[in-house]
Amino acid sequence: MERKALYAGSFDPITNGHLNIIERAAKVYDSLTLAIVVNPRKKSFFSVEERVALAAEATRHIPNVKVDSFCGLLADYVNEGGFATVIRGLRDSVDFQNEMQMANMNARLYKGDTETVFLMGNPEYSYISSSLIKEAASLGGDVSGLVPECVLSGIKNKLQEESK
Repeated sequence: MERKALYAGSFDPITNGHLNIIERAAKVYDSLTLAIVVNPRKKSFFSVEERVALAAEATRHIPNVKVDSFCGLLADYVNEGGFATVIRGLRDSVDFQNEMQMANMNARLYKGDTETVFLMGNPEYSYISSSLIKEAASLGGDVSGLVPECVLSGIKNKLQEESK
């Protein structure tokens, strides 16, 4: 039986911290779906199409990773996709508290025996968040080395477009 895992998030943008979790999870599972959440109530830096394209480019070196997007409850996407595992990345104890609460709620909504697996992020990336990346870049900060090269280019292009 194929071991299917899901790693979901807004990935706006995908960072090297996310990529570290993806690479490690992909070694453990037969297939890993990176699912980009569409939240219509939240203003995103990148459109969902741009986030999917950037994530696909950033993960193209990992053959068992596919990128998708969805809108709605994570549990519905998990139930429809038949995922055995949901991966969640943790940077610190604050992440753990928030993620544990969400995992417990989702566990009640999963129809099967889906497990949530927490992976600690690499300490090198523990301070990185998509929000900080966007803020630093928009204020002229150098975020190279914190995001994949394709994302760095995407951020630069987006900021140039917005400044016109």
